[in-house]
Amino acid sequence: MATIKDIAKQAGVSISTVSYALNGSPKVTNETTERILAIAKELNYIPNAAARSLKTRETKIIGIFLTDFNGAFYGDLLQGTKDFLARKGYELIVCSGKQSHWMLPERMIDGAIILDVTFESEELVRYADRGHKLVVLDRELSHANINQVLLDNKAGATLATEHLIEEGHRKIYAVTGPGSSYDSKQRLQAVMQVVERNAGIELIVMEGDFNKEGGELAAKRIMAESEEGLVSAAVFCFNDEMAIGMFNYLAEYRPDIRIGEHIHIVGFDNMELASYSQPRLTTIDYSKHKWGALAAEQLVKLINGDTVEHERIYVTLLKGKSVGPGN
Repeated sequence: MATIKDIAKQAGVSISTVSYALNGSPKVTNETTERILAIAKELNYIPNAAARSLKTRETKIIGIFLTDFNGAFYGDLLQGTKDFLARKGYELIVCSGKQSHWMLPERMIDGAIILDVTFESEELVRYADRGHKLVVLDRELSHANINQVLLDNKAGATLATEHLIEEGHRKIYAVTGPGSSYDSKQRLQAVMQVVERNAGIELIVMEGDFNKEGGELAAKRIMAESEEGLVSAAVFCFNDEMAIGMFNYLAEYRPDIRIGEHIHIVGFDNMELASYSQPRLTTIDYSKHKWGALAAEQLVKLINGDTVEHERIYVTLLKGKSVGPGN
């Protein structure tokens, strides 16, 4: 592989002159620059990105760290992030797993968006102490180099639970996400607060996994608990994937149970797939594209030294077919 030294030797100039020419410096005449660029092309010279980033202290690359790539949740979020960064001249790389954490201390990226439980909060604070710019989507951290762009989980869970109560349900199943999930913890806290404010409501909490299998298992358990005759049940699944899993289980194993009549299910995320459910799933809606774009915008501001405020992504209740227990 050709180096700057090879170009300098063939051009009969110094290494510094080649460096200036390759970086478009006015210190080199146009004639010399054109000759050096022609030789670089002839030798198939490829700039060393790592060396260039050490000099400029920027890579123009942003990393987004995800816990995993399962499910249909991440598409719009990543597209929103990519769209904004492209307009600002940045590339986006998507990372997952603890082995990818080294990209931050090695400064292979200019900043990071974090939606990844494999990062301990203390680890992120250490990076921020060293000057790394971070935007977190899955936790609350107070640091000058860390911005929060959080989903309004509590508002969404409140809307979902109050909706089920307004439909006349007195017994509510809450199917949570993994215990390590910030979003799941926030949603469960809000559900419990709503139940506490409404006397006579029974809450049954089932731990799920944010995957369709978790919804299927929850549906199987609910049916087993209702063998003597299911009059009415209300379920708040903490994401749409589990809600769809519940739909699938009931369609295959309990076709006698009519969703919207015998059992009322509410999801969270408004996935595209949920729009095809029969009946239409009631769910918590928000813009994942906007979430990704806003996270990218805040990170670029941090990198540029601009003032930023913590942001929140607001949610609404999107009603599907709704049949209360008395209907």
